[in-house]
Amino acid sequence: MSGESAANALDRWDEDGGAAATVWPLPYETGDLLDVERRVLECLGAALVSEWNGLPTDLQRRLFEHAALGASRDTAQLKVRIARFLHDHKDASDSR
Repeated sequence: MSGESAANALDRWDEDGGAAATVWPLPYETGDLLDVERRVLECLGAALVSEWNGLPTDLQRRLFEHAALGASRDTAQLKVRIARFLHDHKDASDSR
């Protein structure tokens, strides 16, 4: 998929309804996490990314919205970064 068609697909995804745009506050400040807690979140995140393509689309969208609205002041920029990361790592689970 070209960069332009990926961007168009992301725009359509944003505009098709999906999850309601509500702020999903984290139950903690990320700076307050212990190193071991950070490592747990890294492992959970890596596991999620490795299984992303196998998740139902509605679950992918809910998780994407929750992640993008979690702790960012610039939700649009974070959505782009998350989408780009998922796109760049989409084949990671296929190589296992």
